[in-house]
Amino acid sequence: MQRDRKIRILIIEDDENFRYLLRLHLMQAGYEVQVAEDGVAGGRALLAQTPDLIVSDLDMPFLDGFELLSLLKQDQATASIPVILLSGSKHTDVLARAADLGAADFLTKPVTHDDLLASVEACLRRSGCKGV
Repeated sequence: MQRDRKIRILIIEDDENFRYLLRLHLMQAGYEVQVAEDGVAGGRALLAQTPDLIVSDLDMPFLDGFELLSLLKQDQATASIPVILLSGSKHTDVLARAADLGAADFLTKPVTHDDLLASVEACLRRSGCKGV
């Protein structure tokens, strides 16, 4: 897909192999991708270069996906960045909490290539990101 500019996506995932696969799928789709191994490192990456979208695991050490999302939504500078949460859990209470905190989408692991790209494109389109 041809874009006006590279759209930046930050992946925050503590599983190294899954992080690599997510990065590979998104780079092959033409996105500029940053990666971080946990919520704290993700916060530092976010401060260094603001992404257009964040794909974050839910269960991580130090700062989990819910805590990260809550912090992002409290700050005016980051509140509008769409966040897609990933988890192995399909419990309705987890899905409800993600929605209540303002997650742009919630994907259950394992995530397929097509589901990931469809979610990313839909979230970017809804956020009004230029070049989608």
